[in-house]
Amino acid sequence: MTTGRSSEPTIVDLAARRETRRYPERPIVGVLAVVLRGERALVVRRANPPMAGRWGFPGGVLELGETVAEGAMRELLEETGVVAEPIGTLTVIDTIDRDESGRVRFHYTLVAVRGEWRSGEGVAGDDADEVAWLSRADIVEGGLLTAPALLSLIELALKSAN
Repeated sequence: MTTGRSSEPTIVDLAARRETRRYPERPIVGVLAVVLRGERALVVRRANPPMAGRWGFPGGVLELGETVAEGAMRELLEETGVVAEPIGTLTVIDTIDRDESGRVRFHYTLVAVRGEWRSGEGVAGDDADEVAWLSRADIVEGGLLTAPALLSLIELALKSAN
């Protein structure tokens, strides 16, 4: 992520940014990069809330002035070091998390962008604890804790690739 300054944001900057996303006044647009190599998808284990510890696609918040495709490919590069060419939008997903009293704690409208792999094997960076190329079977058989839409997005991406 960039902040318009010449240096990378600090841990304090990132924590403050995440805190401003709690209890939003309106949905926040997020992007996901869905990249396949054969039957395997590039996935990351999230380091930070709201999905900390869960496996999902690289992604984050769309920045002002970016297209959805640009944002998804930027997040892919920042989180994994992988470069891909955007080839289309897969779907749009609403992720809404409510607190105990029913108030909306987080509300993201996520646009999943299909990317065609160009280079890089994947190294955890930015918002990722771990990066892996996994098949749907690897995820299910491994009993991995996942973001809610991960498996359905892999299936959708596989169908769109054929």
